[in-house]
Amino acid sequence: MSDPNRPDSEVRAWVRAELRNARAVENRWQALERAHIVSQPYAVLHTRVHLAMLRHALRERDVREAVGQVVRVVVAGPGSAAGRYPRGNSGRATMGLTETADVPQELARLVR
Repeated sequence: MSDPNRPDSEVRAWVRAELRNARAVENRWQALERAHIVSQPYAVLHTRVHLAMLRHALRERDVREAVGQVVRVVVAGPGSAAGRYPRGNSGRATMGLTETADVPQELARLVR
């Protein structure tokens, strides 16, 4: 029986690939947002994505985004572990902490 709090190998590999992609593409935020949506149910993976978002915000010297990511780094793990996360949320500071959104169709099969 699989652990519902632990991502399967396909999800882990997909998120890792998207995080690598975020370092290589021009629109890094889009790749990070996609990784965020898929990682939300998993505490460790979700937190790892927010740390990548924080690093990117710091590189861009985006103070508002960096502060928003610090808050999200703190709440991401516990929220995921408790099953309380806003499905489809992009993970960005421009979106409210509890705001939900539709999961993009191409990501739906990866999101439980």
